Amino acid sequence: MFRYTIRRILEMIPTTLGILLLTFVLFHVVGGSPAQVIKGKNATAESLAAFDAKYGYDKPLFCGHWARLRALEDGGKRSPEPGTRNPEPGARSPEPGTRIPLAYALPAGTYRLSLGGLSGADKPALALALQSLDSGTTATNMIAGAARAGDWQAVFTVPDAQRATALVVAGALPETVRLRRRTAHFFDSQLCHFFAGLLRGELGTSAEYDASVWLVLRRGIGPSLAITVPILVGGTLLALMLGLFCAMWRGGGVDRAILLISTLLMSVNYVVWVLAGQYFLAYRLRLFPIWGFEGWTYILLPVLIGVLGGLGRDIRFYRAVILDEIYKPYVRTAWAKGLTGAQVMTRHVLRNSLIPIVTYVSLSIPFLFTGSLLLESFYGIPGLGCVSLNAVHSSDMTVVRAVVIVGALLYQVVNLLTDLCYAWLDPRVRLN
Repeated sequence: MFRYTIRRILEMIPTTLGILLLTFVLFHVVGGSPAQVIKGKNATAESLAAFDAKYGYDKPLFCGHWARLRALEDGGKRSPEPGTRNPEPGARSPEPGTRIPLAYALPAGTYRLSLGGLSGADKPALALALQSLDSGTTATNMIAGAARAGDWQAVFTVPDAQRATALVVAGALPETVRLRRRTAHFFDSQLCHFFAGLLRGELGTSAEYDASVWLVLRRGIGPSLAITVPILVGGTLLALMLGLFCAMWRGGGVDRAILLISTLLMSVNYVVWVLAGQYFLAYRLRLFPIWGFEGWTYILLPVLIGVLGGLGRDIRFYRAVILDEIYKPYVRTAWAKGLTGAQVMTRHVLRNSLIPIVTYVSLSIPFLFTGSLLLESFYGIPGLGCVSLNAVHSSDMTVVRAVVIVGALLYQVVNLLTDLCYAWLDPRVRLN
């Protein structure tokens, strides 16, 4: 078993890397710009750039030396320097001094400027408007570059004591202007920082709470476990006991009554149970608190609703599993030995039925940590389900990504523990 466990853990490593890579692509590439999603369509390029710099989205996605900037997103409107004539519409070579404004002042650093759509005869003369941080005076420095693969490219540096406010073009007006910032090194990227943070045990910073994601998750894990663990344990034991009664007296009045009740429980939508329990038991009869999480009494009603909501489905499943074992030869042998009904059902039938039961229960274990979304939302439980819902509403993708990663990793761990339980429950199972 030890060798099997080690091999399974080693097999989990590439699977985990694949999950993390897929999660990164979904939230960083497919999902678009997190700054644009959170700030909205009317946000300025300066506020978007500040958000990217704060949370590390201003770096290349995978790797590279140059990172995309938002400084030219508002740079489509070009105006000449004061004292020069506006260019005619459609003119290729406007008057000297055409200004390409920057959406925000560039801080100190190394940048690469690329101009596209120029012919070989075009020789643009570029200058960078630099403002002194000490005196506030503005001066222009010439930028030298060369044509490379159809584009005119130049690399320039903004000194520490200055910041760049605009680009000034004298000569041919380019059709496309691209500006990028040089990163610290080739692997100074979002993907590398994402994996490096995971190795350090970090999941990022929440944009909604401006705190570590681990801190946000720790705040919600306690309330979530307070309602999900009793629901799982209580619901499993109650459903298993009723399933045994149905199988023992199959076809009788007890079996028919329990099946009827379980069918009724399955026929009612889970949301109806939540709303009905909150209205009748909490609001009308005052048996339970309606909202909040201030003591153990506040979790009684959510636990009761959670158990009732899944009881019908669990009873029918456990009954079917147990009935599948009752008709096997070893059960007839146990009856022939003179064992009582309780001994046959608990010592023999129940033990051999545990493998599918363990598989069924193991599928619910990861949800213990991610919380119950509906119960926490309707009853004001500040658990992970409520945290996840708030993160989706506020577009806090860092928290949503962390919940997805934790859930995926828990599934792998639970699957390994389930396989080990198979060998412990059934001696015929060999882990090779």
